[in-house]
Amino acid sequence: MSAQDHPQQQPAQTEDTATSVRDEKDEALDRIVVQGAPRLHRDWYDQLATGTVAGIELGFGVLVLLTVEKATGSILLASLAFSIGFVALLLGHSELFTEGFLVPVTVVAAGEGTVPQLLKMWGLTLVGNLIGGWVTAWLIVTALPDLRETAITSGVKYADAGLSLRTFCLAVLAGGAITMLTRMQTGTDDMVAKILAAVGVAFLIVGGELFHSVLDSVLVFTALHSGAPFGYLDWLRWVSWCLVGNLLGGLALTTILRLVRSQERLRHWRSEENSSATESAD
Repeated sequence: MSAQDHPQQQPAQTEDTATSVRDEKDEALDRIVVQGAPRLHRDWYDQLATGTVAGIELGFGVLVLLTVEKATGSILLASLAFSIGFVALLLGHSELFTEGFLVPVTVVAAGEGTVPQLLKMWGLTLVGNLIGGWVTAWLIVTALPDLRETAITSGVKYADAGLSLRTFCLAVLAGGAITMLTRMQTGTDDMVAKILAAVGVAFLIVGGELFHSVLDSVLVFTALHSGAPFGYLDWLRWVSWCLVGNLLGGLALTTILRLVRSQERLRHWRSEENSSATESAD
């Protein structure tokens, strides 16, 4: 093949590559919309129960986190042990509030759900997470009083962290990390890859001591049940600050950028939705 042939073939190869990338993005977005739409259309009691189960499962992760941290004094080893909580969420198909940024928002952007449905899901999931986490935290410190000192130490560093730019950035990073986990898990059918992603992000969030509103609330609850030197108003002030940071991180660092990349496919989904609505009206 002569050198003169290359300029003629390169555009075709580039076009094929671009088409392949576009097809992969479209396939990933379609997967998110198809899998995520039912989450917005569930009954309120289903969403509340799913969120409560997630809080309980996360509580078991906190149990092993506190156990390993007490035994070893290492937050890094404890973060690896905690990953059982994220794996339980994955295999049990329960749902954290912070997992509701990428998939449900994409469903709404595609016209397969509404903003009120999204807000209802967020609210019920968060309430369920906190109820399940609070109950499990009480069970932990009641059944295992030897963990109370470790629980107080862990909870104090969040409740007394203060509302600063640093703590807000820690919350933003946690929101981005958990949404990144959602994106990785929706991008593959390989269960081993999904589990490894859960372990890795658990290590990132807990080991890096990022501020995750639900996970760290469970830690604060264990401290409160153990007689911590702060109250629920301190927790409420902290978690409100943390929730805003998680929301911003999940939407700005991952979700919105994904939606910008998939504008063409989203327009296709919305046009199909409009066509279906018109046919139904006729």
